[in-house]
Amino acid sequence: MLLSKVLGVIVIARNGDRSNYYQDPYSYAGSSTETTALGEARAESFQLGSLLRSTYLESSSPSYINGMRTDLVDNDEVKARVKAGVEGTVVFDSSIALLQGLFPPNKNNKIQLANDTTVVAPLGGYQYVPGMWISHRCDMRLMAFAKHTKDFYNSQEFKEKAQDAQSFFKAAKDFVFGRPTILENAWNLYDFMNTQLVHNKTYAHRLPPTLIEQARSFANFHEDGVFSDKHITGIGNIAGRTLLHTIITSLERIAFNGDPLQFLLVQTTYQPFISFFHQTGITDEHPEYKGIPNYSSAIVIELRRGSPPDLRDFLRIRFKNGTSDHFRDVHVFGHHSDIPLTEFIYRAENAAITSNKQWREVCNSSDGFSNLSLPRSNVQAAFTGAFAFVSLLALFMLTKLVKRSRARAREARLRLPGDEVSEVTVVNYGAISWERAEWYGGDPTSVIARCDRPYVAPAEYPERPRWFIS
Repeated sequence: MLLSKVLGVIVIARNGDRSNYYQDPYSYAGSSTETTALGEARAESFQLGSLLRSTYLESSSPSYINGMRTDLVDNDEVKARVKAGVEGTVVFDSSIALLQGLFPPNKNNKIQLANDTTVVAPLGGYQYVPGMWISHRCDMRLMAFAKHTKDFYNSQEFKEKAQDAQSFFKAAKDFVFGRPTILENAWNLYDFMNTQLVHNKTYAHRLPPTLIEQARSFANFHEDGVFSDKHITGIGNIAGRTLLHTIITSLERIAFNGDPLQFLLVQTTYQPFISFFHQTGITDEHPEYKGIPNYSSAIVIELRRGSPPDLRDFLRIRFKNGTSDHFRDVHVFGHHSDIPLTEFIYRAENAAITSNKQWREVCNSSDGFSNLSLPRSNVQAAFTGAFAFVSLLALFMLTKLVKRSRARAREARLRLPGDEVSEVTVVNYGAISWERAEWYGGDPTSVIARCDRPYVAPAEYPERPRWFIS
């Protein structure tokens, strides 16, 4: 395969450095977080983009993508997909920085107007690569995943590891400032300590040696257990299963000569890396890859066409663990070299999640393979809608009753001689006072998942506003 040519690549990249990010150990609902200049700059995401450019977009490189335009971005050849969610803002920022390194500003990025005026794109020819947000509901309290997490926490392996961690918890207690020192909280302990170590000079000078390495080790054990499974279709591999569909469909597009796609960027978080490594058997050969990949880590899947006499399409998969590492070949499904595209698809396609509907069915089933109940969010929405309907019906009936009572009272009252019509003008009589009116644009039946809080639901913008008396 040394003489094979690269037809296209899929890059799966983790976000760059960010501020501290808390995740609930059971539901994985997350706090807000922000990208740092370190995560965006030449040290991480931008640097990764520059490395990818020199590897795949330079004609002198042995891995040059054959036939791809490299000076100005062709949006038919290059696509970007960005993971949405609570951490999605950081992922989005990282994708922008990576694409800046991949396609830097070019003065040829210009147009000529009808009046012969030449206009160059801002920032010396900045190149814009459109991205597509990809998202699945990330409420990990759903039945199947919650059971998987609980089973892991109750396993003998977890209990033994928790016992082994007691000395670390005792030593780390003074450096986590009240955060629970238990193995279930291992991710949050490590993320806090690592963030402080990078950004807090006083903390970095006082943290004892080896403490951060121990925190990373226990966090790796924790996250590897939550986001992996013994079976390729297991619920623990849900992050990788959603990724496989994108990988397979994109490889099929690149392999088809009539499709222009040649470069796909999937910017995401750390969880899909863990699942993908387990699903494809990479951790069997490289147990050191179990756990959390470093910031700006990347998996590159190269689609290569073989040399005569074997002209089949093959996949070469490479991994780079953060900015301090270099790309290394890793082999999947027991192979020790490039794997035929057809075999990869055959082994992986049954594990792929192909739609949001299938995702909900898998995550809500008790065993991860069948749909036993409605998603919790749908049940809540249905209950809220029914409650709102009953409330409106009761209000309507009450209004009718009050009007009927007033009509009867007017008929029964004593009528005096003379004109009963008042000559005094009453402002706002029979109308809602502006001071007592409130515009309400929400929808009581709308449910926003906990992990979607930073995003505004469409129901927040009704076609016609409704008025309620305060």
